[in-house]
Amino acid sequence: MREQLLRIDALLLHSGLETRLMEKDLARWMGQRKKAGAKVQQNRQRHCRRALRCNLARLLLAEDYRGFAARLADSPLLQWFCGLSELPCIRVPSKSTLERYDKGWPQADLRPVVHELLRQGAVAAPKLFLPEAVDLASAFLDTTCLSANIHYPVDWVLLRDATRTLIKAVQLIRGQGLKHRMEAPQTFLTRINRLCIQMTHASRHSDRRRQRKKTLRQMDRLVGTVRHHARRYRDLLQAQWPQTDWTQAQARQVLRRMDGVLEQLPQARQQARQRILQERPVANGDKILSLYEPDVQVIVRKKAGAEVEFGNTLFLAENPQGLILDWQLFQESAPADSALLPWSVGRMEAAYGPQLKAPAGDRGFDSEVNRVGLTMEGIYNALCPRSPQLLRQRSGSWKFKRLQRRRGQTEARISIIKNVSLEGRVRSKGFPHRALTVTWTVLVHNLWVLARMQQRAQAARTKAMAA
Repeated sequence: MREQLLRIDALLLHSGLETRLMEKDLARWMGQRKKAGAKVQQNRQRHCRRALRCNLARLLLAEDYRGFAARLADSPLLQWFCGLSELPCIRVPSKSTLERYDKGWPQADLRPVVHELLRQGAVAAPKLFLPEAVDLASAFLDTTCLSANIHYPVDWVLLRDATRTLIKAVQLIRGQGLKHRMEAPQTFLTRINRLCIQMTHASRHSDRRRQRKKTLRQMDRLVGTVRHHARRYRDLLQAQWPQTDWTQAQARQVLRRMDGVLEQLPQARQQARQRILQERPVANGDKILSLYEPDVQVIVRKKAGAEVEFGNTLFLAENPQGLILDWQLFQESAPADSALLPWSVGRMEAAYGPQLKAPAGDRGFDSEVNRVGLTMEGIYNALCPRSPQLLRQRSGSWKFKRLQRRRGQTEARISIIKNVSLEGRVRSKGFPHRALTVTWTVLVHNLWVLARMQQRAQAARTKAMAA
């Protein structure tokens, strides 16, 4: 770990990546203020540098905010890398501060920096102490599902989630002295939990369908009562929040939490009735998969262990050295893979110039339009053909076979990004934050790969000298 951090620190300094991000942050910050002295600007730059390095170190270690805060307090090495040892008194950022660091940069500032890092690696490898130039000529494309941090979307579980959220908000409001007449809020949680247990065990009965419908009707009536109480308390808080100990921002946060569930609750109830009582399917576009993550899609991939996944489609393009050249996380349902190829080629040409010579992908990326388009652009077509006859014909080319063999390793690269760097699913809330996390992850991953290239070259030189 020490060797990696030292090499990443050198990459940040010699590539100018850290300086450019600090300049962009300072320019954006100065644009929001009428006047700022030199000392204030220096403090902002120091804070910006610390935020950048804390983000990089946290993602490199795959730690959450709380875990990284504890680890940072215990490690002099991490304190040096994050710039905390430069202060007279070391003060470790809290988990809330680390979260603000994570969301402090817009994605529009980060993506060009990733492209600039790879361009420098391609044209000025000695400047970054790389043993070889970054290869921008070949790209291996694939897509995957980036799962959202939600439970499996069962219709009646949505009703339980809504009940819990609304009742907990009601308990907070009652704790501030604002009360309407109602049963004890805890009794609603007890009743919904009991009904959830009944629904789970309904499949053990011989008349399971009748039992499920009966239990759902009871849940629906209970949720209707909870919705009525929650709406009254929501209106009461909006009208009388100055009488509480909360600030206006705290009151608004509780109101937003309740409004988000109250607005979706009628549709969630109708969805459960339609699927369980009426036994009719609901179109994917009309489904509520989560009350808290609206931008989650149903992705049917029909792969072993996960025929259906719930999240967002992630497109990745890596080079032969394992560096991520292009990426995109789709908010809506992603188009077919064949439609993604022209967009990706266009983005890579805009970012790196006309460097791309051979994109490779699986059968999903192949189409007549793509074959003609690559030929017109003078780019070698290493996409696996859908047609068996055309595949046999292309298999006679040594270049095609070499690129297709290398393409198989892209699955491992996707696994590193998803299961190691992102720990299986992104914990960030909301699609903009998930997309930002993916961009941070790509930046950290590319720095890690470049540092490993240096490390392997150093190990090879040491071994040669010893021989």
